[in-house]
Amino acid sequence: MHTLRIIRILFLGLCFGTSVLAQEIIPEKQPDKKEATQRANRQRIDGIIATIGDYNVLDSDIDKTYLEIESQGQSIKDITRCQILGKLMEEKLYAHQAIQDSIQVRDEDVKERMNQQIDYMVEQLKSMDAVVKYFKKDNEDEFRAELFELLKQQQLASEMTKKIVSAVEITPEETRSFYQRLPKDDLPLIGAEVEIAQIVITPKVSEEEKQNVINRLKEIKAEVMNGASFTTKAVLYTEDPGSRSSGGFYKINKKTPFVKEFKDVAFSLQEGEISDPFETEFGYHIIYLEKVKGQDLELRHILMKPKVTNASLKEAKEKAELLRQRIVAKEISFTDAARTLSDEKETRANGGVLVNPKTQDTHFELTKMDPELYSLVSNLKSGEVTQALFDDDGRNGKRYKIITVSSKTEEHPADFSKDYTKIRELALKEKQLKAIGKWFDQKIKETYIKINGEYKECTFTNNWLKK
Repeated sequence: MHTLRIIRILFLGLCFGTSVLAQEIIPEKQPDKKEATQRANRQRIDGIIATIGDYNVLDSDIDKTYLEIESQGQSIKDITRCQILGKLMEEKLYAHQAIQDSIQVRDEDVKERMNQQIDYMVEQLKSMDAVVKYFKKDNEDEFRAELFELLKQQQLASEMTKKIVSAVEITPEETRSFYQRLPKDDLPLIGAEVEIAQIVITPKVSEEEKQNVINRLKEIKAEVMNGASFTTKAVLYTEDPGSRSSGGFYKINKKTPFVKEFKDVAFSLQEGEISDPFETEFGYHIIYLEKVKGQDLELRHILMKPKVTNASLKEAKEKAELLRQRIVAKEISFTDAARTLSDEKETRANGGVLVNPKTQDTHFELTKMDPELYSLVSNLKSGEVTQALFDDDGRNGKRYKIITVSSKTEEHPADFSKDYTKIRELALKEKQLKAIGKWFDQKIKETYIKINGEYKECTFTNNWLKK
């Protein structure tokens, strides 16, 4: 594959968050339009179209993959069945080798993903019966069993991929060499980026309101201990949108990314015990520990948040507006104000600077930002500060914030000194891609592979036909 073509693929993967390691999704040859139309319109009989080691690929697996791609908001217009087959064979080879290498995945994680996929399929096809019929299965249980196995294989493939690339490292000299190989007239473009900082002012909650919430949680605990259903109480009263529909249910272990206060209480309980009310940054909770399964806890909780009065909201807004005036008048810098006066502990120590959750650095590419955040900062010049903005995101409650653009960089061709981190990522991904290509060449030779019927005519990136 030509170096520049690899770079374009890698750069698209870096920019759009797609997997650059899924080689078969890259078109090597455009399919004949007549043939593509015939395949799309005919009624297929589901059967085995390929075998890789201990795994088979069914014709219906391709249909499931199309729906999965759509469920992630991506277009399937230019993706052929041959390309999907190549991608699925990659996953099967990964999964086959993962089993040989004793790699394991958690069934609970697979089930969660399966339920998400089924919800999307039902939304698209209007009913579960329609989904079962579409995939030509006899009943829902058969469909779920096959989908579970397919998704488990995908997860095994993902873990196998991580294992292959985990040992691949890139040096500064390799990064420089990679950059110097790029044609200067056709360097990848780095999109317009901004660095953003914010100051958050949270309305004060009265001690009386806090005590009201604690008392109500104590009442609920007493009612449950006298025979009421904790699950029903959670559905009715919890203010945690993530668990309300499941009656406050969570399954956690000590590595689960919950706040420390929550886990400390959860792991101090005995099976069947209900905690006293306790406070976290989200509000006040009680926890009912249902079961202990090895290192995992199955629990239910109820979250209640003290109410904020209109007077407190008004006071918070006035404080935010006054702080903005002082910053604009240069009485205090935005950074110093954030460090000393912001109520958001996650950003306070860093002068209010936000971290991009996708890249884990402080730069946000404008075209890939959250739409709501984009609308707030896209027209701001560097150093400008917004008016006091009301915010109620469900998690943090009602609050006011002011936002500034710390720096703004226009779209430009990749520059080694300015964009070293991104160039290093591209160089690393190229090296990872080569490592995976070498791995595939070796494993294809060692593994039993058979492709059936018309799919033998496909043009693949990998040498699946062992020609």
